[in-house]
Amino acid sequence: MDNDVFIIMVTYNGMHWLPKTMSSIPKKYKIVIIDNCSTDNTIKFINTNYPNVIVLPQKTNLGFGGGNNIGIKYAIKNNANFVFLLNQDAYLYNDTIENLIDVSKKKPEFAIISPIHLDSTALNLDWNFSTYLKAEDTNSLKYFLRYPDQDFNQVYTTNFVNAAAWLLPKKTLETIGGFDPIFFHYGEDNNYCQRVIYHQLKIAVVSNAYVIHDREYRGLNKNISLEYALKKREKKLKIVWADINNDFSEKVKIRKKILKKKLLKAFLKIEVRKFKEYKAELSLIDNIVPEIIKSRNVNVLKGSHYLNE
Repeated sequence: MDNDVFIIMVTYNGMHWLPKTMSSIPKKYKIVIIDNCSTDNTIKFINTNYPNVIVLPQKTNLGFGGGNNIGIKYAIKNNANFVFLLNQDAYLYNDTIENLIDVSKKKPEFAIISPIHLDSTALNLDWNFSTYLKAEDTNSLKYFLRYPDQDFNQVYTTNFVNAAAWLLPKKTLETIGGFDPIFFHYGEDNNYCQRVIYHQLKIAVVSNAYVIHDREYRGLNKNISLEYALKKREKKLKIVWADINNDFSEKVKIRKKILKKKLLKAFLKIEVRKFKEYKAELSLIDNIVPEIIKSRNVNVLKGSHYLNE
């Protein structure tokens, strides 16, 4: 069974984390690394220290979803029954994957099975992860972290958990497919979870499995450019409008109506920056709506989407 599990990792200038990440992975698992054009020592480090690892260097940066899709396709072609998606900034415990697979065997209704995400100290829940669960579930996990000797083995159901450490059974990949290419980096895991829920499957967080997510914490950038703000807006709109659990056509009409009113107001007040922002978002909406419609038409169907190209 161990030979049927492939760990998939997308790397991009990961030398700050990779020595610790790689050393945390049990040797019995096959590892596939998709490198998104790193300019540091990432590929050389892997090839030198882990010659048995499959490295698939890319000529362009495919983003998180695109890189993972390549790794998943490789795993499927090599008879994987499970793929485990692991961030380059996340560290495994020795029994993490085993405990997740055990849950998958007992509860086939779970399409995504995730461990508990701890912060870099390994003493607390990751700050972002703690918002994904219901408050009472988060509180029980915090209690257990303080008193680890108590018997505590539960599976929590949630609507979302970020893809820093996902176990995906083969059945999930056959039913849901890979990551939607309309997302480059961030938002692809939101979309995937939405598709899982639409197809009446579930997402699990397993209390006796752990990963340390040594993520970077970035402060708020108050002086953002129009281009950066527009990219953030695009991601947010795609997350909401590509959600096949909800209709979106009316939301598009309402948003465009609001923007046109704001555009006129900014023009009359000679608010140049606001005028440019509203005009740019209107143009953005016209550009992304066709690909969102195409995405929704694909994702309402079951199948190994985005993994057959």
